[in-house]
Amino acid sequence: LNAAAQGVFIISVTPFTEDGSLDLDGVGRLMDFYLSHGVSGVTILGMMGEAPKLGAGESRAFVEGVCRHLDGRIPVVVGVSSPGFAAMKELADFSMGAGAAGVMVAPPGTVRTDSQILDYFQSTADALGETPFVLQDFPLVTNVQIAPSVIGEIVRRIETCVMLKHEDWPGLNKITALREAERAGGRRISILGGNGGIFLPEELRRGADGAMTGYAYPEMLVEVCRLQSGGDADAADDLFEAHLPLVRYEQQPGVGLAVRKHVLARRGAISSNSQRKPGRSLSPAEIGEVERIIARLDRRLEQL
Repeated sequence: LNAAAQGVFIISVTPFTEDGSLDLDGVGRLMDFYLSHGVSGVTILGMMGEAPKLGAGESRAFVEGVCRHLDGRIPVVVGVSSPGFAAMKELADFSMGAGAAGVMVAPPGTVRTDSQILDYFQSTADALGETPFVLQDFPLVTNVQIAPSVIGEIVRRIETCVMLKHEDWPGLNKITALREAERAGGRRISILGGNGGIFLPEELRRGADGAMTGYAYPEMLVEVCRLQSGGDADAADDLFEAHLPLVRYEQQPGVGLAVRKHVLARRGAISSNSQRKPGRSLSPAEIGEVERIIARLDRRLEQL
């Protein structure tokens, strides 16, 4: 993984069977689904990947299964965020040994000041050694506010920080500030947008290199990035806006993963929409709403 990374690094769900067991037999099916829709990379064990619900052995088995199936065809990024550096390093070292391209780290909620944030990511880099990492900036979940100047200083100090997963909200001005700092002589890193892709067109126009999110129609993310990079902003917006009702519905706190897994199961990517407990299922009313949105999406896509 390096600072030139671009495109769509899809955030993968973790597949479970109906009884809540890790569905290792379904790993290849899920990865083939993502590959068939043209993603540039895959990120596993992220916040939407139910990583905290897995045992250490299960995490390793999933990493190994994904890396073995993809076999270097696209880069794999593994979420290794942990309260302690020992567990972080252990999973990172295992993942890189299994064939991952890099890891992703979000700061813990205990760091607050600029100096604490800088010290934390310096300690992260020290623990990870030569392993390249993604800085996940997701203050809505971590409650850690990282100013653009602090991100710039992290990038200046730590060469192994090669990518920013941008999930601040509102955060478009942060992308602009980071790119302006780079033009003024700072080191460039890859910036991929998260937040379910809800601001993807604007993020791309502000200077993002793509998306790192898990929307259940990855082909939309891929095509919007392609159209925007080719200079056809109107076509990119038209396609994105056709999907926007489902993107919006999937962004609901607490229910978003259930929506995503429902749609992925409906599309044949996973055999079950099960979540590892604690997790919730969609109500009949919610399923009806999702199905109506998808029916309308299909009609809109026929008109594009």
